[in-house]
Amino acid sequence: MTKKHFILYSRSYCHLCEDMLQALLALRPADGNDAGWFTVDVVDVDEDPALVAKYDELVPVLAGSNNGEAATQLCHYFLDAESVKQFLSE
Repeated sequence: MTKKHFILYSRSYCHLCEDMLQALLALRPADGNDAGWFTVDVVDVDEDPALVAKYDELVPVLAGSNNGEAATQLCHYFLDAESVKQFLSE
C-alpha cells in the first residue's frame, strides 16, 4: 500500500486554513487500515521567510506526497476535494 502524506501550508490566524484542514480530515476514513488513510503535517509559513515568499498570498496551500517523494501542490484557498480524491486513488 502506498503511503499518502499531505502538507498544509498555513497560518495561525487563518480561518481558511482551519477550514481546509477540517475538510481534508473529513476525507480520511475512520479505519486506519483502509486504503484511503493518510497523514497531514501543518506548517506555519510565517515561521520561515522562504515559505512566506513562496506561499504568502496563496495560503492555505495543500501539497501531497506519495511514499516520501517530492510533494506536489494540489490546491490553495479552498480544498479541491476532487483533486485530493484523485491523488488518494493514485
